Amino acid sequence: MAATTLTRPQSIEPDIRLEDYLDDKLQSSTDLENLDSLIANVEVQRQQLQTQLDDATKELQDARRAAHDRQGGLARSIEDFENLQHSIDLRLQIVAESDAPDDAIRRLEGPMQQLHKVELAHSYVSLLQDVENMRVEARAHLPQSPKAALEPYSRLKQLSVRLRELQGPADEAAPHLVNLVEWIAQSLWDEMKKTMSKEMGAILKKRSWPHGVDPQSEMDPEWLECFEKLLDLQTPEVLYSAEIVTLLPFEVIAEPFVQWFRFQFMGDNATSTPQTFGTFCIPQFLSLIDRWEDFFRENVGYVLATRFRNTKVQDISVYIDPACALITALLPVMRKKVATVVHHGLQHPQFLSSLMVQLMNLDDDLRSRFNYDGGDPERGWAGLTSEVLDEHFDSWLDVEREFALERFHAIMSSQDARNIDYDYSGPGKMKPTFGAVRITDLLRTITSQYERIRRFSHKLRFLIDIQLEILDQYHDRLRDSLEAYSSITSTLGRTLHGVSKEQLAALEGTGAFETLCRVLGSSDHIVSTLKDWSNEEFFVTLWEQLQSRARRSDDQENLAGGMSHDHVKNRTSAAVGSDEDGGILFDETIAAYSSRRKAAEEYLVGALISSHQKAFRPYLVKPQWSSINGDTTIDPAQLGVSPELDEPLRILKRNLKFLGSALSTAVYRRIWREALEKLQEMLWADVLMKHSFTTLGAAQFVRDLQAIAALVDQHIADGSAALATLEDGARVLSLPLEIDADADASGDGTGVGAGAPMTLQQASDRFFIDNTEAKKALEDLSIETLTPANARNIVQKRVEYQD
Repeated sequence: MAATTLTRPQSIEPDIRLEDYLDDKLQSSTDLENLDSLIANVEVQRQQLQTQLDDATKELQDARRAAHDRQGGLARSIEDFENLQHSIDLRLQIVAESDAPDDAIRRLEGPMQQLHKVELAHSYVSLLQDVENMRVEARAHLPQSPKAALEPYSRLKQLSVRLRELQGPADEAAPHLVNLVEWIAQSLWDEMKKTMSKEMGAILKKRSWPHGVDPQSEMDPEWLECFEKLLDLQTPEVLYSAEIVTLLPFEVIAEPFVQWFRFQFMGDNATSTPQTFGTFCIPQFLSLIDRWEDFFRENVGYVLATRFRNTKVQDISVYIDPACALITALLPVMRKKVATVVHHGLQHPQFLSSLMVQLMNLDDDLRSRFNYDGGDPERGWAGLTSEVLDEHFDSWLDVEREFALERFHAIMSSQDARNIDYDYSGPGKMKPTFGAVRITDLLRTITSQYERIRRFSHKLRFLIDIQLEILDQYHDRLRDSLEAYSSITSTLGRTLHGVSKEQLAALEGTGAFETLCRVLGSSDHIVSTLKDWSNEEFFVTLWEQLQSRARRSDDQENLAGGMSHDHVKNRTSAAVGSDEDGGILFDETIAAYSSRRKAAEEYLVGALISSHQKAFRPYLVKPQWSSINGDTTIDPAQLGVSPELDEPLRILKRNLKFLGSALSTAVYRRIWREALEKLQEMLWADVLMKHSFTTLGAAQFVRDLQAIAALVDQHIADGSAALATLEDGARVLSLPLEIDADADASGDGTGVGAGAPMTLQQASDRFFIDNTEAKKALEDLSIETLTPANARNIVQKRVEYQD
């Protein structure tokens, strides 16, 4: 059977899926029998599809309607928001243009402040209630249980400290509350100590302390128990206090001592006067401590050691050593006494000076006899002296400076101040003046006055303002003395300033030497003393402290005690503040005195030369050098000294003796070496090279030189070596005309006892051959100081040679 083909109208596109479906279901004729069921099945499927289509259409309509409704709601919401924003803008504008809010705020300020005050008052009342509760609780435990009383007191103290700490960040708020809590805490502490002290006082009264207690006895258990209870109460204060506190049991025990001290030394009786402070008050104060020292150490030493063992105060003597604790308890009343006598001293300078020495002695006694360090084991106790000087140092410095300068002027005004102290040291040592020795003694005394004070700036002020001031003034006097000497002895000085007869007379004889030796010896004495002091521990330490401070100080205007860096440097040493080693406190002063010493020594050499020139003037013009004698060889030892040399020898002897007694060996030899060299030059030029000599004249000159050399060697060992050139020249001058047989046999052919036998003619011949031969001839004569030219000039001075 041919297959039936189903098609759609040509205007409609074929449904491919339909065709595929029919082809699949109607593939044979039998399939047509099932056409009804197929149609029915198709109908069912169509209805299902239609139902799905209807549902989809409905859902689409619902979705469209919901979307429309949401769009309309959103539009309404946008509209409502815009209306609300507009309303807010209008209201803000109205508010901005209105004063109503400010008025409302102002009306509320008063009630709010009152509310705040009420809240603050409530807090204050609550806090004060807590404070009162803690105070009541602490009181309830006393005197039976001091440890229990400490717990509420500690809370109260911590609260007080915390309030003070919070007050700063709070712009110092609530000052009355903070002060009140602090006052309550302090008053409670005072009340607690007073309560416990009363108990201790009652115990002491029953035992008639101190008169009824033997220093060799032991404390009974009740006394010791009360002692420990007071320590229990005070232990937190001791452990947490930044300063040293007096132990409460010792404060109570020392009360009778304090009362006795007040009666004896702070009343109206004779022992209370300031003048008895050093003679009665201090000795009895020390005697009191000394009497009870062993009693307390033996009875409560172990109590203190046990109480503070393994605490941060276990090495602090005022808490461990009973004697030191007793001293701490007694020092307040001594301070009051010291304040009284210092006030008196400020009005009586002489008393103030002695008072400071007494205070230093008291401090030293407390340190040395009782090992009292004031609770500072590293630096030690500063002492009552330091406490006084912290307030009155300038006044004391002025007093000591005035006394020191007054004493200095008195020394310089004494009749023997300018006299040389020949007994000051042994032979060969420099002799200063009495004034110089007394000044160094004065300076030593001043050092003893301030070397025990503690503050560095005080020591440096004493050194500069007093000691160096005295040294400067004495230096100026020595300088003026040299300037006066120069004016008198120089032509220009006499012309400008004029010279009196008395001044010239003072320089006659050894007067000039004495004037210069005063300056020389005194300057040398000061220099030597200052160098010795610079090696002493006190001044070495002071210099090291000055260097340390100068190197790290940034304040150039106040290095120490208000003195600038430059001022200190100019007065002490140029090395101040430098990183180089070396330098001493007295560098500048030593340099100044060394300059005076050098100038005096130069003037002394000049004075010695001038003295010799005047003395030898007649000898220089002696006409007898060319006297003729028939002898061809003359022994100078057989001749006498020229009469014209008697006065020069006397002057030489006088000068040698005087200077030998005033100068040190080194200076003495140095000065005379220069003076003798000048004398040699004068005799060489004005005698040897100026005159002609016969054999007799030459021998006489040799004899005169031997006399001079012998005198010099008598006072200065080998001092005549300075005249060696002149002596050698005289030996050449005195060569004989012929060699004596006996002299030839003895090897002494010169007539003066040295060198190989040689006549004047032989020597002259060799001198004039050439320099080599001349030097060899001088060597044969054992002459080393003459040159060939000198030898030729000398032999030409012989009259016989000229003939």
